[in-house]
Amino acid sequence: MKFMMFVVSDAQPDQPSDESDIDLWVDPLDASGKRIIGEILAPGAESTVVKVRGGKVLTTAGPFAETSEVILGFDILDVADLDEAIEIASRHPMARNGQLELRAFAPWDESA
Repeated sequence: MKFMMFVVSDAQPDQPSDESDIDLWVDPLDASGKRIIGEILAPGAESTVVKVRGGKVLTTAGPFAETSEVILGFDILDVADLDEAIEIASRHPMARNGQLELRAFAPWDESA
């Protein structure tokens, strides 16, 4: 089962940001094949929002939503079930300093 795990900042972390070695989390998951890919994202201020309205492509610089929480990065996990994804997410350093959002990949409906 595949999950997208969003790494998100938090306005009220459990503890001050630590300098945990993320490699201690990443390396075993990569070796086991449970982590497919993960990346850090550029700041939201560098994002571009794209939408089409009335047949015109409209773009807006910067983040769409005004919020104190920001998506900082992501990982794609390939695990047995949600329980395993939760266990893996709970060991990520940002579980203490931010938060992690897990979303299962939805099946692609080719008939649509």
